[in-house]
Amino acid sequence: MVRSHSAEGDFARLRAEFELPESFAADVLAAAEGVAMDELEPGDREDATDLPLVTVDPPGAKDLDQAMVIERRGGGYRLHYAIADLGAFIAPDGPLDREARRRGQTLYLPDGNVPLHPPVLSEDAASLLPGEIRPAVLWTIDIDSAGEPTATRVRRALVRSTEQFDYDSVQAAIDQGNPHPSIAALPELGRLRRELAVHRGAVELQLPEQAISGDAGDGWVLAMRPRHDVEAWNAEMSLLTGMVAAQIMIQAEVGVLRTLPDPDDDSVVWLRRSAQALGIDWPAHASVAELLAGLDPALPESMALYTCSTRLLRGAGYTSFEGGLPPSTTHAGLGAPYAHVTAPIRRLVDRFATEICLAVSAGKPVPEWVRAALPELPVLMSTSDTLAARVERACIGQVEAWMLAERIGGTFEAVVLRAEETRAEILVEDPPVMARCAGANLPEGERVTVRLTAVDVDKRKVSFERA
Repeated sequence: MVRSHSAEGDFARLRAEFELPESFAADVLAAAEGVAMDELEPGDREDATDLPLVTVDPPGAKDLDQAMVIERRGGGYRLHYAIADLGAFIAPDGPLDREARRRGQTLYLPDGNVPLHPPVLSEDAASLLPGEIRPAVLWTIDIDSAGEPTATRVRRALVRSTEQFDYDSVQAAIDQGNPHPSIAALPELGRLRRELAVHRGAVELQLPEQAISGDAGDGWVLAMRPRHDVEAWNAEMSLLTGMVAAQIMIQAEVGVLRTLPDPDDDSVVWLRRSAQALGIDWPAHASVAELLAGLDPALPESMALYTCSTRLLRGAGYTSFEGGLPPSTTHAGLGAPYAHVTAPIRRLVDRFATEICLAVSAGKPVPEWVRAALPELPVLMSTSDTLAARVERACIGQVEAWMLAERIGGTFEAVVLRAEETRAEILVEDPPVMARCAGANLPEGERVTVRLTAVDVDKRKVSFERA
């Protein structure tokens, strides 16, 4: 395994370049420490500490937003989905609220994250850590045998997670036929929801995901992270909750949605031509979602078509509304209306959308501080999304450059993902690097041999040409 080696060994220069905050101001820390020390008052919260909730997150995660238990119920299911209640800690327009609006979301870097909220909250008092009684927003969703929601209840509660799992351990237990009882029904419900997603027209691109591991001392490693089935099933529970939240807000005509316009006809026609050029059979009756769901992600032509399909998913944003519905309320990538409500520790908008759902469900007015924030939330979130994407790409680019700095002139096997007239986008197989490659008429969707021609560590750029 090739490891990177650099004079710096960390991402300090990158953090400075993007002007990422190193810590929180004194008043923000004081506010966080103050509310973290306050004794938890049950108030009108439902006592749901008897629910055997469990969390499923990446290994080592401490900012635990979600805990769940799935019950088989008649011919269907009941999903209890507890979400960390940041509204219990953050006073409107106080230091914590103002700082969260400035940050927008947690940024994840290989050598440590830049959290949305101080760790005393995000990794302790507000986090759904196992064995701890925590304030939560508890969603209870009844689901029929086909996987469709039939009833939803959302309220504030006290919960206690019983176990903290990671994807590897849950997948291993399921494969061995010994899943934890709280999530024993996750595979079947997850599969049902994924089948419905294809029927709705949801566009899922199973492109490989680059992941960085290691440390500054021993060097950084870039690898393709395998995605377990349990990650997809787990994501479906979050998506289901976001979809029912969106319906609550649409019916009340007040809220903030995650939106993505439908692709235009020309883009779909272009994609069909791309599939034909790649030798992929696209039956006339099959939708884009059905075609993509049926591809083998391991094949180079599939990866190429997934890359081409990104053209269909342009224009994602946030849409807030009040007193009427916006022209579009759907997310084309999901084939349904959708709202962010399941990650308030890590994402600003979830706290506001959750407060709307709680108020509407209780038959109460939406708080004025939430209404006042609706016009600015789309801008705040879009700005932070852009920054998060740039930081993620810069981190990967930096490790790519570090790993390849001493291999200029070497040859590598690669897959051509998308070709233009004189260059192409490629995926080098070992180490897994996505880059541009010079060369005319590179065969899209095929494997080629490429040569590394240049590495600029400072600019985080690597260059290849066809060998």
